[in-house]
Order: sequence, then C-alpha cells, then structure tokens
Amino acid sequence: MTVKRILHVVGCMDRGGIETWLMHVLRNCDRQRFQMDFLVETTKKSAYDDEILAYGSKIIPCLHPSKPLQYTYNFKRLYREHGPYDIIHSHIHNYSGYVLRLAKQVGIPIRIAHSHNDTSAIDAKARLSRRLYLGLTNHWIKQYATAGLACSSAAAAALYGSKWKEDCRWQLLYYGIDLSVFDFENEPNVRRSQFNIPTDALVIGHVGRFDPQKNHDFLIDIAAEVIKREPKAYFLLIGDGPLRSNVEKKVQQLGLSQQIIFAGLRSDVPQLMKTVIDVFLLPSLHEGLPLVLLEAQSAGLPCIFSDTVTEEANIVKTLMQRVSLSQSADKWAEIILTANHTKPKITPKESLALVKQSTFNIYISVQELQHLYTLSSPSQKVAKV
Repeated sequence: MTVKRILHVVGCMDRGGIETWLMHVLRNCDRQRFQMDFLVETTKKSAYDDEILAYGSKIIPCLHPSKPLQYTYNFKRLYREHGPYDIIHSHIHNYSGYVLRLAKQVGIPIRIAHSHNDTSAIDAKARLSRRLYLGLTNHWIKQYATAGLACSSAAAAALYGSKWKEDCRWQLLYYGIDLSVFDFENEPNVRRSQFNIPTDALVIGHVGRFDPQKNHDFLIDIAAEVIKREPKAYFLLIGDGPLRSNVEKKVQQLGLSQQIIFAGLRSDVPQLMKTVIDVFLLPSLHEGLPLVLLEAQSAGLPCIFSDTVTEEANIVKTLMQRVSLSQSADKWAEIILTANHTKPKITPKESLALVKQSTFNIYISVQELQHLYTLSSPSQKVAKV
C-alpha cells in the first residue's frame, strides 16, 4: 500500500486549539496509509514534540516567515532534504497563500489551505499596508490552493470570501475531539488541592493562549466583579503566551493573586474541566470554532461566551449562553453567578452523549479528512460519514 506523505504547516506544536486538533488527528489516523510531518516556525521545543516524534513523524523548523527571501530559501532547502510530499496542509491563515505558492514551485500536487479563525472584524479595520498584504496572500490562496478547509462558515468567509460556497474547492471540516477522555466518573475536589482551592469555592475556568484575541484584559475585569459579589470565587486560567506577564501584573495590582490562578500549559484539561471547574468563560474578540468550547460542553459545564463565537459551536444548547462584548464586566459577572446558581437541565453524562452524536466526534473528523487526502481530485467535496 502506498503511503501518502503529508506536510502540515503550523507555527509550533504547543497546546493551542489548532495543535490539539492536529494531535487528535495524528493519534487517530491510519498511520499505515498516512505519514504526517510538521513544518514549524521555531527551533524551541513545543509541548507536543515528544509525542509527535514517538509516532514516527518529523518536526521540521523553517525559520523567518517574516523575511520572504530567507523563508523561501529555507523552505526549498528543507523540501530537498525531507521531501517529496504528496500533500501540503497549511494552518497559518493568510500566510498560507505564500506557503502554497512555494509548494506549487517545488511540485507538491495537493495544496490545502485551512482557516481556523474568523478574523473578518479585525481585517476590516486593518491599515493600508495590512490590507495590501491580505489582498496579495488571499489572491495566492485562490491561485495555488487545490482545496481549502474551514472550521466554520464564518472562518470560511474570512479567508475565502463571502461567496466561498460558489467555489467547490472551499468546504467545511468541523473539528473533532477525543471524547473518551471525558468518559469517567467525577472525583470531586481531588484536583482542587493542587491549586489550593477550597472545596466549597466557585471556580470559573478559561483555556486559551495569552494573546489579544482571547481578551484577557476584559476577562480580569469580569473576574474582579465576580469576586466582589462572591468572595469565595476563584478563576483558573489555563494557557500561556506573550501577554501572560501583562495579565499577571494587572491581577497583582488588583490584589487578586490568591484567587486568580495561572495554571500554565496543561495536559489534563478534560480532567480539570470535570473535577475542578464549575463554569466555563470565553470572552474572545473573535474565534473560528473554539475547541475548548466543545470540550467544556463535553464536560457538562455551563458556558458563558462572547457573541463573536459561531453558532455552530452550540451543541448542548441548555449549557450555552452568548453575551455581547458591549455588555459591562458587571453584567458578565451577574450572568456567570446566575448560571452557577441555576441547576442544569442536563447531566454531564447526557451532555457528553449529545457531543458524541454530533459531527464533532474525532472519528468523524478523521474519516472526512482521510477521505479528502485520498481523492484523485482534491476539489471534490468531502463525503459526510
């Protein structure tokens, strides 16, 4: 049997939403049919590197994406060393246009762009130089991509244009998550002691990279209002990123360091959702289709999230509450506390069952992706299973 060689292009393989989904794919794909390697933009070790290597996949650093000539040289040199590849699958949004252009030059026959985010609101406010960059890279995507995927309709429109449905190359592929990790009985309070959280405390959780998109500054404003109303409340912030130190300083200035906990990158997010967190909070400025929101529903958590999140993320509707970012932090706090005091209309077991029946099951996602990889004409629509 011929093995298809696939090169995934990402920034790095830390525990972000895109990277976590890719790891779900790597763990569950047929590795006798598909060899997946990862082209990254860093030489620093990332959270998933050891596991990737253990599966026999390569991690290939291709540096200096902000310097096109140097990046071009590095890309072509690395391709000579590690190629050939049958498929390149790029996850770096607009810059995918440049990568797919290079992929065409080196002879990769199937070239896939993948939109994981709805950046339309930010792109609309971009400066002239940024708009010129977006125009060029989007043109290259349309010229050089043999197929394009998106995690939601909004993410598709952001990268492929509002008329994306008219081009048969562009199609939706919903994220899938490994739901087996949520299928265990709760062990109340066992993990809370790791964070010195009292057993009777209200814990609001957030999972996300510390960058502008995740809106941590507003999240801390919300936390301050919640703690003002409910002194026994704690916030567990899972993740890392360039803005973490700024957020930590704000927390210190507010005198909330004891109750706002920075947990860093964690490999046990499902367990923390089921045994530590009471309410999940996601006030993002924009999203494609957030994997963590799917995970929170799988854990049976009430979810309070911004109205920028696509409707396609609403699986267990009784758990979901959208709130406008125009609302005050005080109003968000009120909604969080009300959600905590309201008895859920569904059990965690029932919530997990609904997610298992949805298109967000990892086995469905992997089957659809493998089908795309095996198509003789990559612009054919992915078969729904």
